[in-house]
Parts: sequence; C-alpha cells; structure tokens
Amino acid sequence: MNLMLILQAAPVTDAAAQTTTEAAKDMNLWQMFQYGGPIMYVLVAMFALAMYLLIERIMTLKQASKEDSSFMNRIKDYIYDGKIEAAQKLCRETNTPSARMVEKGISRLGRPMNDVLVAIENVGNLEIANLEKGLVIMASISGGAPMVGFLGTVTGMVSTFYNMSLNNSGTIQLSDLSVGMYQAMVTTIGGLIVGIIAYFAYNYLVSRVDSVVRKLESRTMEFLDLLNEPA
Repeated sequence: MNLMLILQAAPVTDAAAQTTTEAAKDMNLWQMFQYGGPIMYVLVAMFALAMYLLIERIMTLKQASKEDSSFMNRIKDYIYDGKIEAAQKLCRETNTPSARMVEKGISRLGRPMNDVLVAIENVGNLEIANLEKGLVIMASISGGAPMVGFLGTVTGMVSTFYNMSLNNSGTIQLSDLSVGMYQAMVTTIGGLIVGIIAYFAYNYLVSRVDSVVRKLESRTMEFLDLLNEPA
C-alpha cells in the first residue's frame, strides 16, 4: 500500500518540478528589466548617452588623428618659396587640428617667434577642449550609474520591509519579499554594468585624446623648427 502511494506521489512531484523549471525558463531580460522599476529607465538612458558619446568621440578622434606624411614637407616648400597663401590653403584643405594650428602660425609669420608660439598654443588649447568634449559626462556616468543602481537597491529594500509591515498574519510569505528583492538586485546589476562599461569607455577615450595631443605637440615643434631653419 505504501509503495503504491509513493509511486502515485512521484509523478506529482515530477510535475511540480517541471512546472518550476518552466517558470524559471520563462524569465527573460525584459522581465528582469520590469522588476527593476523606474530606476532601470534612468540606467538605460545613461547607457544610451554613454554609447552615443563613445561612438561620436571615436569618429572625432579618428578624424583628428589623420596623418599626412608629406604635409609638413609641402608646408616647408611653400614657405621657403614665399607661397604663403598656398600653404594656408593646404592647411584648410587638410582640416585637422594640427593643420589648423600650423595655419594660425603661418598667419603670424613676420612677427616675433614668441607671438607665433602663443598663437599656436591658443588654437591648440581650443582644439584640445574640442577633443575632450563629452568626457566629463562620460566620467559622470561611470561614477553615477552604480550610485543610481544602489538607490534602486535601497528603494527595493524599503518596499520589502513595507510589505512585511502590512502583513498582520504573523507569517511572512515569499511573495511579500520577492518584488522588493528583485528590484534591489536588478538595479544593482544594471548600475554596475552601465558604470563598468562607461568607465572603460572613458579611459579608452582619454588615452586616444592623449595620443592626439602628443601628435599636436610634435607638429608644433616641427613647425617651429621649420621657421628657425636657415632658408
């Protein structure tokens, strides 16, 4: 008799386990997103902004880092031949930060060398500021996203304890805790993911900007050496 009861109970247990497994399989990213609550929309907006800045800055830095090995040689030939307008035209056609700096230096030819250097440095500062545009926002996202996720964690825990306080039966049901705990965990994960991605993106962009700045400094020194060479 006991054996028959065990055999009859086994299919029920298997069916319950299968139902639980199927319910677990039904969990997807969208459901996790919904469990996170309104905080997740803020994190998605921060992630989208970070990705936009990353792509836009990569394109800008790629354009700024273009190199023409014959550029300075052609500038040197034009200046030694007295073709100042041709040299300025070449700079405008090249359309890179280093070319704009050289163009400003050419426009100051005939003045003291210190005036030429100051003019180039002023343009260089503007170019560097343009290259660094958006990096402050990227840094803010990398530091702020985990904090926003932690805010979701706190609000989730508050929701959990609030639901517990409403239960007057003396027994705590798992359903009373699950919603708030889901929000707490999902927002933490979301905030960390966005923050980590933005952090690495920021450091990558900073390294690219530093590389372009070094090229600008090299072009400046090369142009000044050109002016100091005997004709």
